[in-house]
Amino acid sequence: MTDRHDHAIITLIAVCFGLFMIQLDLTVVNVALKSIQDNLHAGVTALQWVVDAYAILFSSLMLTTGDLGDLFGRRRMYTGGMALFVLGSIACAVAPSYVFLIGARSLQGIGAAAALPNSLAILRNAFPDARLRARAIGWWAGVSGLAVVAGPTLGGFLVGAFGWRSVFWLNVPVGVLGLWLTLGFVTESSHPQGRKLDIRGQVLAASALASLIFAVIEGSPLGWGNILVIAAFAWAGMSSMALWLVERRHTHPLLDFRFFRQPGFTAANAASGLMNFGVFATLFAFSLYLLHIQQLSPEQVGLRLAVMFAPFALSLPFGGRIAGHFGSRYPAALGLGATGAGMLLLSLVPQVTDDALMYFALLVIGLGLAAATPALVVAAINALPPERSGAASAFNNTSRQAGGALGVALLGGLVGVGASISTAGVVAAILGSAAALLLGAFIAWQFIEFHPT
Repeated sequence: MTDRHDHAIITLIAVCFGLFMIQLDLTVVNVALKSIQDNLHAGVTALQWVVDAYAILFSSLMLTTGDLGDLFGRRRMYTGGMALFVLGSIACAVAPSYVFLIGARSLQGIGAAAALPNSLAILRNAFPDARLRARAIGWWAGVSGLAVVAGPTLGGFLVGAFGWRSVFWLNVPVGVLGLWLTLGFVTESSHPQGRKLDIRGQVLAASALASLIFAVIEGSPLGWGNILVIAAFAWAGMSSMALWLVERRHTHPLLDFRFFRQPGFTAANAASGLMNFGVFATLFAFSLYLLHIQQLSPEQVGLRLAVMFAPFALSLPFGGRIAGHFGSRYPAALGLGATGAGMLLLSLVPQVTDDALMYFALLVIGLGLAAATPALVVAAINALPPERSGAASAFNNTSRQAGGALGVALLGGLVGVGASISTAGVVAAILGSAAALLLGAFIAWQFIEFHPT
């Protein structure tokens, strides 16, 4: 029992290295946005693509990579994804143009999609006991939060001292160390049971999300009546309809719509998507506000964002314990509600320029996210049977990353046009984010079950 427990702890540590690398890039890029904009002559739309190119591939491929892990081995998919992420980071670091950078970010997204859902599946295999698994997920989420804190603080220092390219070089030693630990200590696991890949479903899902994001991002600069924008919306609709028809007939569908008949599973994923919708949009808008309107340095912006992410990281392990003992409904609903309230306060900052209000709002947001994040992950994963753990984690991660991509695409466009940033647009984006969080809180309260895991 002791040996098995010790091995499980080592497994947790090993996969957390890869998680740290992947999550680091979610916030480090926001601190580097202005430097990227200045160095590569990119407008707001290009910056949206720098953020969303990663998120589109990340979210749309996770459903397949979760199944690939179940079929061919979760460690194999995890290590392959980490290696690809390191290569993508090197490509980002040497990017000569924002177009090249967007392509390199896409490569990072593919690697992250292969690694992240399988890291959770590896943990489920290592921690069969539900309560211990909830605690492990809490620590897993805590490392995620630590990476999110390190992103703006360490990233701000690196950008200020060495330029924006250094934030991508940082991934290389972290990724190599994570690969070494995983190959040396993580046990392979799989659960094939004769499953077959749903290639048509994967293509249609990726097509629907990518075309929708394209239409939303390009709608403002090209014009909502532009033929390309209209065609992209139409293609997204047709791809979604085709996906629904294909999945109904597939023996082992990529998106098994039967799972969504369970209110708790549907609510956990919907609330997760709304959470990241608001958080990613707020990070994008508020970072540009601090960099452009307040004209703060990357280091100063990183320190301010750390006020939100530090309590988030420190409190996440306790959020996992709360979910394990008392169930997911209370921490998910109350955490999302607190985050939404914090965003409402944050929307006042550009109008009153009050540092105390800003710090308090960021603190409330961080504590709310710490309560909600592990609760939603636990609720989503435990809603499916153990043999579909890869698919369960992929569903939840997909909903979160797709929500984040849509948030930046839809609300990020309000921030400004070209290279100019609007204070009113920043406020509108943060208010839209708050509305998404409050809707997520309502859904979690109404539909996530009470009982502990």
